[in-house]
Amino acid sequence: MRADIVPGAVFPDYELPDQDDVPRKLSDLQGEDPMILTLARGHYCPKEHQQHLELAAFYPKIAVSYTQIVTIATDEHHTLQEFRASVGAQWPFLSDPGRIVQRDLDIQEYTDPDNDPMIPYTLVLKPGLVVHSIYNGYWFWGRPSISELWQDLRAASAEVRPDWDLSKPGLREAWDSGDHSAFHGWNKRPNG
Repeated sequence: MRADIVPGAVFPDYELPDQDDVPRKLSDLQGEDPMILTLARGHYCPKEHQQHLELAAFYPKIAVSYTQIVTIATDEHHTLQEFRASVGAQWPFLSDPGRIVQRDLDIQEYTDPDNDPMIPYTLVLKPGLVVHSIYNGYWFWGRPSISELWQDLRAASAEVRPDWDLSKPGLREAWDSGDHSAFHGWNKRPNG
């Protein structure tokens, strides 16, 4: 991984086609929420299937927690669709058969010249694509467990959500006065 991709740094805002062949930017997919980003070897790898099956089972919690998830794989369009469908994923999968991300981040898995994949990484990103944590998944046990992701997402959310603790001084007063700017979701409503 490039030396500048560390906790606190801003991750590159790649734009790649999704499973429906629609160009998508990471920042647009993230919005104002924390995000799990997996950089995957692709459909051929059983380790990817295991990780993504676990993420798919975890997805209902991700969906209700104002958190996003995105997978980038080196698969071409149809293989990417098969990968996404085979694990039951409901989140965007981005296709990078040209290995733009692999080259830019310097994560070529040179031990697999037949498939030329990326070294698989999982990152937790705070809003603004700010890196919170990085996991190198070349070996399967290097990938984060659901428990580790939960802990990372708890820490990242507590850091970026002003309304994380409703007992924080001033929050009740702001709410009662009609100032909802510190309250996630409420700040988007009319008169919020």
